[in-house]
Amino acid sequence: MFTPPRHTSPGPGQESVWDYPRPPRLEDSTRRIRIVFNGVTLADSRQAKRVLETSHPPTYYLPPEDVQMQYFQPVPRTTLCEWKGAATYFTIAVGEGQSPTGGQRIAEQAAWSYPQPTEAFQAIANYIAVYPSRMDACYVDDELVQSQPGDFYGGWITSDIVGPFKGDPGTWGW
Repeated sequence: MFTPPRHTSPGPGQESVWDYPRPPRLEDSTRRIRIVFNGVTLADSRQAKRVLETSHPPTYYLPPEDVQMQYFQPVPRTTLCEWKGAATYFTIAVGEGQSPTGGQRIAEQAAWSYPQPTEAFQAIANYIAVYPSRMDACYVDDELVQSQPGDFYGGWITSDIVGPFKGDPGTWGW
């Protein structure tokens, strides 16, 4: 029998990931979302959407017009989400002459998108999400994001989100 983990009660202005729904919910966000890699701001948006799912911190999806897509190279990887459909992946490469730091850096399969999502998630078609753990910095408003533990999930942890979060060792069966 499954026993849910002891969760942190949210304080004023906080959300608990244990109050998020399953199946997940998609909602608009007007918060400023920024992604930085190798000294380059890859994305800056106030038109993001976030996916909220039980036990997961939010994942932010940004419209492609707010993303510097020239740094995103499609790769031959796909995965299937039971809720959103088939995802495609991108490697991010910021190289010499493109970066203020001067050197080239590559983040393999660090971003993904749903070109043809399920009906419930049509609003994120071709929007871009990144793993914050593979970027130099991701921000919600001006707060530096903590990445969701583990390498499978792309959640963004901020001070207004409480857990515990899926992704830590021993959480696979949640």
